[in-house]
Amino acid sequence: MVVHRDSSGPINRAMSSAATTAPSVDKVDGFSRKSVRKAKQKRSQSSSQFRSQGKPIELTPLPLLKDVPAAEQPELFLKKLQQCCTVFDFMDTLSDLKMKEYKRSTLNELVDYVTVSRGYLTEQAYPEVVKMVSHNIFRTLPPSDSNEFDPEEDEPTLEASWPHLQLVYEFFIRFLESQEFQPSIAKKYIDQKFVLQLLELFDSEDPRERDYLKTVLHRIYGKFLGLRAFIRKQINNIFLRFVYETEHFNGVAELLEILGSIINGFALPLKAEHKQFLVKVLIPLHTVRSLSLFHAQLAYCIVQFLEKDPTLTEPVIRGLLKFWPKTCSQKEVMFLGELEEILDVIEPTQFVKIQEPLFKQISRCVSSPHFQVAERALYYWNNEYIMSLIEENSSVILPIMFASLYRISKEHWNPAIVALVYNVLKAFMEMNSTLFDELTATYKSDRQREKKKEKEREELWKKLEDLELKRGLRSDGIIPT
Repeated sequence: MVVHRDSSGPINRAMSSAATTAPSVDKVDGFSRKSVRKAKQKRSQSSSQFRSQGKPIELTPLPLLKDVPAAEQPELFLKKLQQCCTVFDFMDTLSDLKMKEYKRSTLNELVDYVTVSRGYLTEQAYPEVVKMVSHNIFRTLPPSDSNEFDPEEDEPTLEASWPHLQLVYEFFIRFLESQEFQPSIAKKYIDQKFVLQLLELFDSEDPRERDYLKTVLHRIYGKFLGLRAFIRKQINNIFLRFVYETEHFNGVAELLEILGSIINGFALPLKAEHKQFLVKVLIPLHTVRSLSLFHAQLAYCIVQFLEKDPTLTEPVIRGLLKFWPKTCSQKEVMFLGELEEILDVIEPTQFVKIQEPLFKQISRCVSSPHFQVAERALYYWNNEYIMSLIEENSSVILPIMFASLYRISKEHWNPAIVALVYNVLKAFMEMNSTLFDELTATYKSDRQREKKKEKEREELWKKLEDLELKRGLRSDGIIPT
């Protein structure tokens, strides 16, 4: 779910595109599809990090930390952190090559140092660490260079400064995980403003960066108890803006992954704010067009909630039924898969509350002319736990499903679906043969009644057509009045 970006800036990009391409009216195709219109785009690199001055950067080489006495290492550590605040222009591949390599080796050294050393984390080190990390990672993300970006087809634009950026993230994670790390000191510098800037970076196109951000935010959530409610609230705001305003944010899957483990740690009984987040934020996330990019993580979060509190099952399933896709078979298959995950953990008492609306929807899916939707719905009967629930409540479910199943067994175009339907009908017959026979007889008599009405209707239309024909002939004087 990443988009192409361009570091050249909107003004330069507009000027260059205007200079090279003239608008062509006769080539416009109003019926072209995105997948046909766009060829697979080449994986490209971009960066919003740049230097305004044209002078080469010179960094004064410092001795290696391991080469100085232990007493001098903390001070040298701070000097190296200050040096690493310098940001290079990676879009100019030939500039500052020597200094770029020097900073890369220094960052590597710092990563190793915080991993194995002891006693380096003085109180003076905390602001310098946060300052160095902030200088490198916090930046305005470059704008997308295409309004027609398709996350499922197009390659992401990678961050050109990744050789340095990756090591900065690696260093920061080791810093947060250090045995000497003291949240009581760090909270002065890793605050709400820092978290807000961190969350904005989740919109980065580079999946490697989002993966590191996921780990960083998870560590911060675990270490700083005072920031937990704030982090949840800001993720909530990102999702609401994504659903109701932009429908574009690259890091939804990663944020949901973090939420999955956060939800897993919620204490019982669940707070009202957590229940509201489920109903008002997570359920509406199912409505966006790019659902396939984060559906697995979203379904996991939903199931985590239901395992914590089974009483939430009814509002969740009713919410899914409310937002059930009407025209997108791919999303219907996803919804059916998620429903099966929910039914795998549902309490029998909760199942009784939702079985009627649920199986009305399943009946519609089984009747779908799209064979993948029908097939996915019919696979429910291969699930032992769901089958046990259906068997316990067959007197309610069988009447809902019977007409659709019987009709499909005679009419569906796909032989594989017909075979599955026969298996389901056989299972129902074994569950409750008396009810099955009653429904069969009722269905056949209803069909005969419908055929009789249809025949009467056709005869009536024939009589009306004959009368109309005679009236027309009389008005023309062919038949005397």
